[in-house]
Amino acid sequence: GRIVLSGDDDIKKDLMEHVIKPLIPANLLDDKTIYHINPSGKFTIGGPEGDGGLTGRKIIIDTYGGWGAHGGGAFSGKDPTKVDRSAAYYCRWIAKSVVAAGLAKRCIVQVSYAIGVPEPLSVFVDTYGTGNKPDPDILDIVKANFDLRAGMLVRELDMLKPKYKKTAAYGHFGNCARPDDPDFTWEHPKKL
Repeated sequence: GRIVLSGDDDIKKDLMEHVIKPLIPANLLDDKTIYHINPSGKFTIGGPEGDGGLTGRKIIIDTYGGWGAHGGGAFSGKDPTKVDRSAAYYCRWIAKSVVAAGLAKRCIVQVSYAIGVPEPLSVFVDTYGTGNKPDPDILDIVKANFDLRAGMLVRELDMLKPKYKKTAAYGHFGNCARPDDPDFTWEHPKKL
């Protein structure tokens, strides 16, 4: 889960003392436990001022048409440095690469990030039982071949180019109208 609060510096202390320690069994917390409590610093600007931008197109229509799971963030209006957009494209690239390599017939890849933390907090691969190896083994292959740090998503798929106007028609993924478009780097599987 994620907790984002605005306010003074006492919030971290209060959150540890009154929420985390009472709710998480003590045997699960030790000196190696990593806490991500507002890792990018104070969160004092919220609402339209802090989260402005042109967003909100029908995200399922822009992606998988209701087939795939989705976290809910919109792409349109967000630059690719936002993991809502870049990580979705990157996960598409990973899943296509897994299938193209013959490791599975179907694949979904899920990642989660915390603001200010470059590495994903979690990475999950599910081949829906179609993998020729167990999913944990395929996850190891994914981790060995893809750099999932937030900044690398943008670099590896060359996402800073002004190429997103094309996504306004026919969506962002799996478009048969432009199967070989070099701008859609996430549609070209990586050799594993």
